[in-house]
Amino acid sequence: MKKIQLALILLLIISCNSNDEVKPIERVTKFYNGFNNSNYNEIKALLADSITIKEGSNYIVPHSIKSFYEHFKWDSVFKTRYKLVKLESVDSAVIVTIESRSLRYEFLKNNPLKFKNKIGFDSGKISTLETIDYMDVDWTTWERERDTLVRWTKINHPEIDSFIHDLSMKGGQNYLKAIALYTANKK
Repeated sequence: MKKIQLALILLLIISCNSNDEVKPIERVTKFYNGFNNSNYNEIKALLADSITIKEGSNYIVPHSIKSFYEHFKWDSVFKTRYKLVKLESVDSAVIVTIESRSLRYEFLKNNPLKFKNKIGFDSGKISTLETIDYMDVDWTTWERERDTLVRWTKINHPEIDSFIHDLSMKGGQNYLKAIALYTANKK
């Protein structure tokens, strides 16, 4: 009986140590692989109880694990793919340069979209995603394409007009539907 207890204790120590050895850079890599593989369970295991998405000082959105799943589903609709160009540990965070492609970026004529995220951690789990820089983004073209699509949809398909502010899976689907209808109409 003592041998079994000792074996269980050793197994517990080994498993705890192996989890602690996962480096933040590896966690970030697994996180984006989860998006690329459409595997939310892979992502969920890497997240703290809450995760905050930040872009500048005006866009700060706190998420629970459940509400982050909604973000994941919205992003997945656009078949977004993330290529990690550079990862570096800075203090207790990871700075990752990403080249991302999606159907949305393609329509907005900014495909790929290249940006830097600062990933923060709480007790070894991802707790913040902060976009700290966009590189080579043509915001003028982005805004023109987006605004043209929104205006056209409001006039021609008001039933899906609110897609631009709906960050749910349904909102993403309506965004893609608006793109398809608009593109077909232009031909």
